[in-house]
Formats: sequence, structure tokens, C-alpha cells
Amino acid sequence: MSYRIYIPLDTSSVSRGADLVADHILHSAANLGEDIAVTRTGSRGLFWLEPMVEVESAQGRVAFGPVTPDDVDALLALRFFDPDDKGSAGLNHALCLGLTEDISYLKKQQRLTFARVGIIDPLDIDDYKQHGGFVGLDKALALTSQGILDEIKTSGLRGRGGAAFPTGIKWQTVADQNDRQKYVICNADEGDSGTFADRMLMEGDPFTLIEGMIICALAVGANHGYVYTRSEYPKACDIFQQAIDIARDKGYLGDNILGSHCSFDLELRVGAGAYICGEETSLMESLEGKRGLVRNKPPLPAIEGLFGKPTVINNVISLASVPTIMAQGAEYYQNFGQGRSLGTIPVQLAGNLKQAGLFELAFGVSIHELLYEFGGGSKTGRPLKAAQLGGPLGAYLPVSEWHTDMDYEALSTKGAMLGHGGIVAFDDTVDMSQMARFAMEFCSIESCGKCTPCRIGAVRGVEVIDQLMAETGEAKAEREVLLRELCETMELGSMCAMGGMTPYPVKSALKYFPLDFGLAEQPDQ
Repeated sequence: MSYRIYIPLDTSSVSRGADLVADHILHSAANLGEDIAVTRTGSRGLFWLEPMVEVESAQGRVAFGPVTPDDVDALLALRFFDPDDKGSAGLNHALCLGLTEDISYLKKQQRLTFARVGIIDPLDIDDYKQHGGFVGLDKALALTSQGILDEIKTSGLRGRGGAAFPTGIKWQTVADQNDRQKYVICNADEGDSGTFADRMLMEGDPFTLIEGMIICALAVGANHGYVYTRSEYPKACDIFQQAIDIARDKGYLGDNILGSHCSFDLELRVGAGAYICGEETSLMESLEGKRGLVRNKPPLPAIEGLFGKPTVINNVISLASVPTIMAQGAEYYQNFGQGRSLGTIPVQLAGNLKQAGLFELAFGVSIHELLYEFGGGSKTGRPLKAAQLGGPLGAYLPVSEWHTDMDYEALSTKGAMLGHGGIVAFDDTVDMSQMARFAMEFCSIESCGKCTPCRIGAVRGVEVIDQLMAETGEAKAEREVLLRELCETMELGSMCAMGGMTPYPVKSALKYFPLDFGLAEQPDQ
């Protein structure tokens, strides 16, 4: 009898030994004469349990984890790959987690965009189709361009990057331009600290992103697209390039897609890892073969973008959400979320947490619930003190603000942003003055240097924080005023979000953690 075992191939799992586990299982099974096939999948996102090995049963997949190479022989001796056996000895092993879908971390989720990640072979296009792939594209091909645009606008989908701009309006602007040449760009330059959703999706379900980009092209009239990612993602690049080649070979890319009159092709481009190239205009400069410098706006990329042509730029999660909307309908997607924050968001937990990983939920869950019910609290066992949302330019929020819902409008009232959905947690040993200093230092290193408030302001910011920490009395108060004025200059005067948002972590650290700077707490805190 043949048995199948599922082992993740994504970067995080491999870094924890998934390749070694897969090799050991195949080698030992062959020596035992067992007919075992291994399918490599994406990760389910439970990184504290990786490598998580799954086996098939009549009730569904059964999970074991975290499995190391040293565990393999004992598991094979218990025939863990055959949970339907009457003895089921493998189910009694300490690493057995039970049915995968019953694991609390997974059971609480509402997976739409990541529904297939961890389940399918990412490079098996038939497996993708058997799990609902390309249904959205089929429906899009039966609609007019405006019909697709109306569906996206009705869904309420907003950019899952930084600005949360309505996706349908952006697409409509590009569609309304009369140019014959238009482009679709996927911004996969995932550089924010504590974020890995783009990488996980490109490694675990690349055809979803390809399908979303094809639908976007049909809607706006584009015939060429680019996925721009970073050199730090070699495995994602390898998998995604193979997926492009397979999709083209199967008629989903190129001329006359699936026998229609529509044509669209796709290229993967790899940047050198500059953080500033995550900004859309700097990204286009890089794609054009130039140094990654921010462009003045207007003109907007939707009107004059790549090579001067109308261009849609969305990030991975925005575009990968489109197939679900088209397959299930805009009204279905609207049923998730709250207010103007509709649909789901892949949240990525990192930092000092017991259960770091990715999960997908509808907007509206509180930060406290994320950190404790999903994150499990601090890994060190000490009280959590701060959480940074939205990457290295996001605000630090204290425990008192963790009742805030995870939606765009609720967070903005706290001077924070959701960004790409990354949350980094810190326990009570963190010095927030040093975290504020890091924000300025990060900006000084990563700034493209085009505008003075960002280029010079960040360097001065590091100096002023150092001086603030060294001073006492009236001199300290003067440095605090200077730091706040510098933040205001950067926020209002910078050309892009790099300099404009660097003050967010600094101002939030000053507001919520003044004692770490040696400052008195304000009466309103």
C-alpha cells in the first residue's frame, strides 16, 4: 500500500530542518520497504511547530511536530504514516498534534487568500485547480472589463500594503487611460520587519498571485506584468519562476489566454534588497534599470507609471485576494471585516512570542487577542510591554492600547497603521529610547537621499536622541522639544513615506514610554 506524507518546503521550515526530515523519511522508508511518497507544500504558518509533518487519514490530515531528523526513525517504527491502522500507535507519540484542521491556531482562522497554502503542491497546477484555482479567472473571462472593475470596487478590497487605498478605484483610473500599453506590477519587495506573508504565498501558492495579476490585466487592459521581489528570497524566486513557466506552458500566460482574445505575460524581477524600493515610484525606477530614487507625485503611477505608461501597482496580498473575490462574489467578501475594512488580513506575529507565525482573520480582532490567544504571550515568560505594528516605520503601542481593533480606521486614531500586517512584540526588558533611535538610524541607512528632510533629518535624529539620553534637567527638555520639531519637519516635508513615517515610532515611544527617555509622564497618559 502507498502512503503520502506532506512536509513544508518554505524558507522558514527549511531553516528549521524540513529538508533534512524529508530526506531522512524517504531514505529510512526505502530501507524498511515502505512505499511512501513525500509531497512538499507551503507552511501552514505555525512556525513554532515546524517542521510540521502531515499524513493522510480517513478523517483528514494528521499533524506531527516539530519533527527533527532524530525523531524520524521512532515515528516510522510506530508506522505514523498509517493513522487508520487499527493499532494507530503513531497517534500516541508525543509529537502527534491530532487532526491538522482541529489545531486551535488553525481552527480560529478565516482563510481566504491563504486557503490553499500548506495544503497543495505549489507547483502542481492540477492540484491548484482541484482546490478552486482559476475559478475566478474563468468568471472574469466571461465579464467585460468594467464588470470586473465593478466587482472589485463592490468588494471593498483595499491595498494590503501601507496606504490601504481602494483597489478598485486604482484599477479604474488605469482602465480609463487611453494608452495602448499598460502595465501591472506586483510589489513583492517585502522589507518590513516581522513580515513574511508575501514570501509564504509565493512559495506555497504562487498560482494564486498569477491568477490575480491576470484578472487585473483583463480589467485594466494591460498586456504585460512584473513581479518585483528581493534577492533575500531565493526559494520564493525559484518557485515563482517555475510557476510562471508552468502557467505559460498551460496557456494561462502569453497570447490568447485560454483561447480568448486577451493576452498577458509576466516577468519576475529581483532587486538588490534596498528598503526604499518598496516605495512604488522607487520600485519603478529600479525596474527601468535606474537607481531606486523616489519620484515626485503627481503624476500618479496610474496615469504615468512604468516607462511613462499607466500602471497598476499592488502588493502580493492585494492581488492574491482577487481570485477569491471573483470566484465567490463581492458580497461574499464583504461579509468579512467591519466598517470600511472589509475582507481578511494575513497577520504575521514575530518578536518575543511563544507562537510566532502567520494566520488569516477578518478585520476587527483586537491586538490583545492576537498577542495572547494566537501568539501565546511572551516567549521569555515576562510581561509584554510594547508591540510595533506595520513594520520598522510603524508606531509602538503599549498594553493600554491593545484593546484597539485591527482595522485601518481604528488604528489611525491611535497614530498607528496596519501596513503589511506585521506585529513585533517586546517584553518589559526593552528600552524604548533605543527602539526610537533605531527607527532614525534605519531611515538614515535606507533613505534614497533625494530629499533633505529624510536624508539629513534621520542623521540628526540619531544625534538628538543620543544627546537627549545624555542630558539632564533643562537641557534634556530642550532636546525633547528639538526632537519633536525634527519629527514634524520630517513628517510634513519628506517626499515619501520613508522620511514621512520615520517619526511614527519615535513619537509613539515618546508618548507612551517617556520614562525610558528619562522624561516625566504626561498628565493625559
